[in-house]
Amino acid sequence: MKIIKRSLLIIALGIVSYAVYYLSQALPIVAGYGAKNLCSCVFVANRDPKQIIAQELGAALVNLGTYEAHYEDSSATGSVFGMSTRKAVYRKGMGCTLVSEITEDELRTQKINLAKKPALNQDTIAWPSGNKITDSLYNKIEELNSVVDEAFAEPDTANPVNTRAVIIIKDGNILAEKYASSFDQQTKLIGWSMTKTITNAIVGVLVKQGKLKTEEPAPVAEWKEDDRKKITLHNLLQASSGLAWQEIYGGPSTATNMLFRRKDAGTFAAQSKQESAPNTKWYYSSGTTNIISRITKQTIGIENYHAFPYQEIFYKIGAYSMVIEPDPSGTFVGSSFSYATARDWARFGLLYLNDGVWNNERILPDGWVKYSTTAAEAAPQGEYGAQIWLNAGNKNNPNDKRFPEMPNDMYLMDGFEGQSVVMIPSRNMVIVRLGLSQKREFDLNTFASRVLKVIK
Repeated sequence: MKIIKRSLLIIALGIVSYAVYYLSQALPIVAGYGAKNLCSCVFVANRDPKQIIAQELGAALVNLGTYEAHYEDSSATGSVFGMSTRKAVYRKGMGCTLVSEITEDELRTQKINLAKKPALNQDTIAWPSGNKITDSLYNKIEELNSVVDEAFAEPDTANPVNTRAVIIIKDGNILAEKYASSFDQQTKLIGWSMTKTITNAIVGVLVKQGKLKTEEPAPVAEWKEDDRKKITLHNLLQASSGLAWQEIYGGPSTATNMLFRRKDAGTFAAQSKQESAPNTKWYYSSGTTNIISRITKQTIGIENYHAFPYQEIFYKIGAYSMVIEPDPSGTFVGSSFSYATARDWARFGLLYLNDGVWNNERILPDGWVKYSTTAAEAAPQGEYGAQIWLNAGNKNNPNDKRFPEMPNDMYLMDGFEGQSVVMIPSRNMVIVRLGLSQKREFDLNTFASRVLKVIK
């Protein structure tokens, strides 16, 4: 009996010890997630804190926290059960950054050179570079509007899809556009993993400038003395580096620790061990994207780094609302943290649909879009290119597709909770859908296929 009691006591102590350890790892992530999202939604997107706490922070686990926006110093804080208090700080032109492995004073006093936004009124400039719509078909196709309305419908109110914005573009013209209540053309919405395609574009510009080559070994100092030196920039772009990684968001993992606890996301991810040979295993990884982001920072140089994507990409295509947020080290979180209006997400999609050319200026190098939308050699279903998703289907069966009712040449930017920018070259179309689909996945295949049936 004593042995049984002792064994039960040891088991109980083990369970308690593990629970304490798990909470010590999980609570800072939950609090950090909440603080960061509240900060960005309030100070970048200019939304009501009460709405954000109820919606963005109302899901399981996150709703255990207490969150507050602080207008006096442009910040937001989060804690869980009064523990693990985390703070995110807003800086004009930079968005919000979690205070992680650095003091708030160090973060606020970083010297950063920002791009100067052109002084112009986009409402006086024709779409797509401006916001003036001249197309006579804008929001006038009744059947198309009915399809768009369905994207906002909530037949299951207990499990809403929460569509917030939809834009349909054909031949460069906006045919339909709609926003949910309290959202409009000026509202900046998060892209989550659509940010990865922004990172792709930054790399593309550097390739065009001759500063990076995809087939050369990735310039990562930590890898020079081991087998990781064989990993190329191409392998990183195609999520085929072979590095060990946990793209898991239900609790503590390398992904959640990187985003919500570490100062330097790229440096943290670069410490990952080699699990398999490069180009032999495909694994979707925000870690490899942030390694790429760190490479771009080192390539551009700190003096011009923060202005670079704005001067070289965003401002050239009229995407003046777009913001990429940095980690505490000053490196863009190229995997996850970007905001833009629905129209600016559409503009970014048009840049790719138009082969990287805007107003007769080649922004991305010739052949870059084709390269980016070519299936990764290691991707088992041909579902991924270079930081962008494909609908190519199984390499041996083109009809085995992620979106069965959509054309094979469709490719898309895809983000957490249902963010999508769909490009369809064969139909010369871009479809944007943004929302907060937490409890029920938005059926993009059905929605987009209905759009195609209406717009021939």
